[in-house]
Amino acid sequence: MRKIGMNVFLRYTDDAYVSYMKELGFEAAFTASVKDPAEQARIADLFARHGLSYDFLHAPFTLINDMWLDNENGEIMLADLLESVDRCSEVGVPVDVIHLSAKDTPPSVSDIGRRRYHTLVDYAAKKGVKLAFENLRKLYNVAWAMEEFRDADHVGFCWDCGHENCFTKNVEFMTLYGDRLLCTHIHDNRGLQGLDDHMIPFDGNLNFNRFAEHIRASGYQGALMMEIAERMPCYEEMSREAYLERAAAAGKRLRALTDGNE
Repeated sequence: MRKIGMNVFLRYTDDAYVSYMKELGFEAAFTASVKDPAEQARIADLFARHGLSYDFLHAPFTLINDMWLDNENGEIMLADLLESVDRCSEVGVPVDVIHLSAKDTPPSVSDIGRRRYHTLVDYAAKKGVKLAFENLRKLYNVAWAMEEFRDADHVGFCWDCGHENCFTKNVEFMTLYGDRLLCTHIHDNRGLQGLDDHMIPFDGNLNFNRFAEHIRASGYQGALMMEIAERMPCYEEMSREAYLERAAAAGKRLRALTDGNE
């Protein structure tokens, strides 16, 4: 039986929140990486004390388009990505999730970007950390990374099913890269082009029967990890506890569907 997990916003990394997650049946979690090694270690200890596996970090991405440009921001972004790998290595988190682009018109794949991503991939290998490249609005940069690093055992794919439903409706990434799946970002949306709602599963129109088919076909046995947010109007009146309860119920339903028990 697969574990269920969800993102924990850094502002929620406290005993009460994480304890209630565990009580509701969550077994795994992820957070953004943080610059302060002591703070990253505190979060890792918090999850360990409450019996949650810390499955991956999400690397920074604010300047991610600059990775492909010959400018200072590209070097700053690379340094931030290398630092995120350090945080993984220091606290024993096995995977770092990496973006390749942002927004609707990202830069094209370039020589300087190739060099920077090679630097990142080589560094992660030395640190014993896996890199999972995530799908966003474009296919071409994910296709580049999957081909460029096809022989790197520590490089794989992070499937964001919500992004696929609102950004790239005509692309089924799992038919292309399901055999390299390292982790998931599971969330729902209304299927409106460009509206990345990050709703709790089953609250939008994503086809989770097809999601389950993809997961089963891939052979993936890792956590079914949700990446959800409370920003939708339908959640505004909910307490943190009620939101977690709804998320846990959706996670269990998703697991039953994926495991063939629903």
